Amino acid sequence: MGMMKFVDLPQKLSWKTILPKIEPNICCLLLRDDEHYLIGWGVKDHYNASDHSFTLKDFQDFISKHKQEYKLGYFGYDLKNVVEPQLSSQNRDQLGFPDTFWFIPENILICSGGNCMYSGKEDLNEILNAGIPNSNFQHHQIDLEPFTNKENYLKHVDQILQHIQRGDIYEVNYCVNFSSPGEIDPVQTFIKLNENAQAPFSSFFGFEGKHILSASPERFIQKTGDQLISQPIKGTARRDSDPLTDQHLANQLQLDKKERSENVMIVDLVRNDLSKLAKKNSVEVPELFTVHTFKTVHQLISTVQCEVKEGTTEADILNALFPMGSMTGAPKFSAMTIAEEQEDFKRGVYSGAIGVFHPNGNFDLNVVIRSILYNSVEKVISASVGGAITINSDPLSEYKECLIKLEALQKALC
Repeated sequence: MGMMKFVDLPQKLSWKTILPKIEPNICCLLLRDDEHYLIGWGVKDHYNASDHSFTLKDFQDFISKHKQEYKLGYFGYDLKNVVEPQLSSQNRDQLGFPDTFWFIPENILICSGGNCMYSGKEDLNEILNAGIPNSNFQHHQIDLEPFTNKENYLKHVDQILQHIQRGDIYEVNYCVNFSSPGEIDPVQTFIKLNENAQAPFSSFFGFEGKHILSASPERFIQKTGDQLISQPIKGTARRDSDPLTDQHLANQLQLDKKERSENVMIVDLVRNDLSKLAKKNSVEVPELFTVHTFKTVHQLISTVQCEVKEGTTEADILNALFPMGSMTGAPKFSAMTIAEEQEDFKRGVYSGAIGVFHPNGNFDLNVVIRSILYNSVEKVISASVGGAITINSDPLSEYKECLIKLEALQKALC
């Protein structure tokens, strides 16, 4: 398979026009904003596996086999069990997504600032002129219900705090699941979710009756040349319609000792992970405790970067960094072990990463948070949220933060 040859297109193309028409195929949309996106569909080749069959070598072989192609897909959180073989995932799984799925698209469209390039076996004009499948779908309100009720949430956080007080861990990212039976139009729901959140690492992935609708504000890892960049999020505050109150909430977030403590613990963890791959003295933190404002929340974000050693493979990077520290806690192994004990569901795709590996060796992966997962065969809709538990955590406040994060997801289902 040779490198794709792109054709410049004269017209400005909207992903909102194209996605509904290709969605019955295996497809993936990576969205920065309405004018910057990459979308691939159709399958030349693919690789998928559950945690018992996935190996980093097999994935590296897949990447190397298709070095001159775009690779689109995701890693599920439970591939932690490959990175750390002592770990396992025994909790409830109601969705049945494979732990990883990557594919080589037959067709790919890349748009940047209104300029688009296309390469593929299908006639793009025919797609644009075609009707929309399933256009008569009648959407009904979906009310997500907690699998872990408030009482059990508070109990689990208390147990995590006991671990922290004993010195077993410093921080655990504890997550809970909300779900409902029902049916949705995945594309229209994603469009609504994106309008509500307007997040910079949003993505849509549809394959074999399974759909990921992600409005993620967080980058896991980006490789550009020999530079790796990770941008962990720790610290959340609600938005307010009053501009003065909203600015006050943002200022409070940046100065909040608890939130800064959560953030710096993960920054230190990411620095340590990157140091396994980095050239000597190249690990840097150019951004620390910066408030980024999104449509529904304020977030505290830091940036950690390094120059990677020559000869470092994609598998090496995954082995050193996955799962991302913002979704585990610190120390990472103990935090994952305790999270697995306290959580009532298998995270699966949630807390994993969606992204693209480019033909030039660069790649970019998000963190799968603020996301809706939908199995159209089993007719199950799921959304998970979580937060960092530290010694200063108040269980009730942590529960309220989870509900703030859930709000944009629930609104997309109304």
